[in-house]
Amino acid sequence: MTALRPGAAALPVGKDARQIRKLAMFGDGGDAQHRAPRKYSAGYSRFVSMMKVLLPIVALMLIVLIVIWPNLKLQETRFGLGFSALKIGNGIDPSMINPRFFGTDDRRQTFSITADLAKNILSDDRQVELEKPKADISLEDGSWLVITASVGYFERKAEQLSLQGKVNLFHDSGYEFRTEKIDIDLTRGTASGNLPVEGQGPFGHVVAEGFRLLDKGKTIVFTGKTRLKIYPGASTPADGK
Repeated sequence: MTALRPGAAALPVGKDARQIRKLAMFGDGGDAQHRAPRKYSAGYSRFVSMMKVLLPIVALMLIVLIVIWPNLKLQETRFGLGFSALKIGNGIDPSMINPRFFGTDDRRQTFSITADLAKNILSDDRQVELEKPKADISLEDGSWLVITASVGYFERKAEQLSLQGKVNLFHDSGYEFRTEKIDIDLTRGTASGNLPVEGQGPFGHVVAEGFRLLDKGKTIVFTGKTRLKIYPGASTPADGK
């Protein structure tokens, strides 16, 4: 056996040496227990930081998809959607500022619906709620029809529009009618209302309990009790003047 120099320490070999190397690399069990929470805490912090970046990006992508989806999905029904800005609040569903829905009916006559604000735009199953809506309808003969209201509810799939509150209907031939509710089928070009209606035009003045508008305003039928005052010498709708 080789003698040790003074001051030198004997180094263990074999199993004892391997145990010392493990302790030097990893420490004892107490150190391992203290290190584990730090590793978990660091990983969780990285996950939270990553989610703070990814979630807004995903939300933005969803909003972009919402905006372009009507154009992609409804091209076959000749329908489109435009807007000037999005209003995102605390809720899940954003609102559209100055939305514009546009399309053509089964006769290729154009129509458009504008509003100050549109809500409930995410779900196809829900009606789009419109604030201060305005419907513009162009007719085959070049004339036009405009309907305004306080609020409106638009069903995109069925292309039906319900206008409520201070509803005003204007025809470029000089007719104007006022009521509180009107239901419009944009595809067929028809409209109707079961609430009292009052109107005037070149022919005179009319008050009725309801009305039906056919063929995009070319024919108006008043329903219920109707009172009509015809101006002397004025043309009537049947005259086509």
